[in-house]
Amino acid sequence: MHSIKAFIITTLSLVLISCGNTQPQKSGLTISTNFEKNIVSIGDDVELTLNNPKDLVISGVDYKFNGEPVEGRFKIDDEKLGVHIITAKVQYDNTFEDITTKITILNNKQPKVYGYKIINEYPHDITSYTQGLEFHDGVLYESTGQYGESKLRKVDYKTGEILNNINLANQYFAEGLTILNDNIYQLTWQENIGFIYDLNSFEKKSSFKYGKSKEGWGICNDGKTIYKSDGTEQIWLLNPETLVEEDKLQAYTNKGKIVELNELEWVNGKIYANRYQKNGVAIINPKNGAIEGVIDFSPLRKLVTQHNGLDVLNGIAYNPETNTLFVTGKRWDKLFEVEILEK
Repeated sequence: MHSIKAFIITTLSLVLISCGNTQPQKSGLTISTNFEKNIVSIGDDVELTLNNPKDLVISGVDYKFNGEPVEGRFKIDDEKLGVHIITAKVQYDNTFEDITTKITILNNKQPKVYGYKIINEYPHDITSYTQGLEFHDGVLYESTGQYGESKLRKVDYKTGEILNNINLANQYFAEGLTILNDNIYQLTWQENIGFIYDLNSFEKKSSFKYGKSKEGWGICNDGKTIYKSDGTEQIWLLNPETLVEEDKLQAYTNKGKIVELNELEWVNGKIYANRYQKNGVAIINPKNGAIEGVIDFSPLRKLVTQHNGLDVLNGIAYNPETNTLFVTGKRWDKLFEVEILEK
């Protein structure tokens, strides 16, 4: 059994952060906080200090946190985790100057560590470079990657039978998929485009461009909002009608950010995120980005047929009919139905 510290470091490869003041303005004015490197946690009281090395005569200071007015002392409470901007509009010598600094908000609890129990094993196409999995009405839908091999599939998960299949054009590397309002949304990796298909016919209806996110990795939805990962610690919130990225989460633990978030799945009010190349899954609070739990799936890889093309765990699908999780990997010949257990 991994310790919590060892698991987070080795399985999810924690990225520690270092974030401080921006460069001083010509006036020499800067903002500092009562925390080293401006790294704070949920529940902390932040005190802002205006550093004035030139002893300018200051006649007014207005602070803002993410664009909202705050006092010189405020509490970190319901804010989203990650990097945020603090600005100060400073008045001196009949002049107004805007200065900024960054603070990084961490979670105040370490993630719980979960294990699993295998309930069933089902056949899975060993040639599929699995990128996305999702259940809809008891049927499994799968997106597979690689240039020249990318597909969208409807699968009988118990037998492995392919019920429907379309191949993407060779210039596209498919990534995650999600289903909402009788539409299938499928991402591509670096092509900056996502496709929308009719759920029943698999007919391509339209496409959409990405906004601020650089790449397409994983995607899921909660019935109202679409969540999209891009290979960083960021999860983008998309409007399901316009596909515009309207907001974002940053995935953080109590120590730092977790990057390379890949395949996503919505499970009972949480986002489950596969960490690329790490054979682990992070359980993320969709309200603030806090990584509340981690699941170590690394032993599963040894239970599938070993071959030269075998690659990492990837593919998470929650079946609400069985209340169980299904996981597989890239070019794995098995799909595992598992029950999650707290260690």
